Amino acid sequence: MSEPVLLIERSDGIATLTMNRPEAMNALSTQLRAELAKAFDELAADEEIGVVILTGRGERAFTAGLDLKELSGETGNARWGESKPPPDPVTAMMRYPRPIIGAINGVAITGGFEIALACDVLVASSNARFADTHVRMGIMPGWGLSQRLSRRIGISRAKELSLTGNFLGAQEAADWGLVNRVVPPRELLPHCKSLARDMLSCPSEMVTRYKEVIDKGFAENFGRALEYEAQESRAHAREVTPDQIAENRKKVTARGRTLAN
Repeated sequence: MSEPVLLIERSDGIATLTMNRPEAMNALSTQLRAELAKAFDELAADEEIGVVILTGRGERAFTAGLDLKELSGETGNARWGESKPPPDPVTAMMRYPRPIIGAINGVAITGGFEIALACDVLVASSNARFADTHVRMGIMPGWGLSQRLSRRIGISRAKELSLTGNFLGAQEAADWGLVNRVVPPRELLPHCKSLARDMLSCPSEMVTRYKEVIDKGFAENFGRALEYEAQESRAHAREVTPDQIAENRKKVTARGRTLAN
């Protein structure tokens, strides 16, 4: 019996999704794309899970992108430009309401780069590398890379990557603001789980609501985004009681003292 293409582990409020096709550099087959989309939609309905960590199996690849052998007809029956494509994992990730941490364990190439950019926070192993090879493959991106990358690292750097197809190493990705930090391979998942626990220590309703404000505001121009934040702030202020503020203040102060020691 073959192994599942997506491994799902749930523990203490954290779901760890591992793309499990190491022999194919975790390439996004039709089945894996469908399983990813299904997993994020199911986890959205699971209130026991507050954070998702997405990674790939092994140290070679986060995911090398779409399975080009499959799409070229070399394996399977899928074809490029199929009239009824499988569920879109990036769209499912974008509608997932809680934080997604990308644990980038190896290369993230083209469609795999788009999957990485759909995460809220990226932590890279020192083995990680990123590349957008759409132009070299003669295909156009469809999961947001042409727009998300420029907003993450600036338009000139995005054009350099996308119009050359060159690789970007882990440390340079951190220097450019693409990833939050770089850690040794053995520390990647422990670090991501520690970060997830920090998020879980915050009120879950606030984490979800604040993420929504950030994402919706980021899609607007700056002036409209400020108006949106003010609107949401006023609406939320009407729901908060003085007792809640006092209780939260105690928790924040206690945490600050713990971190200082």
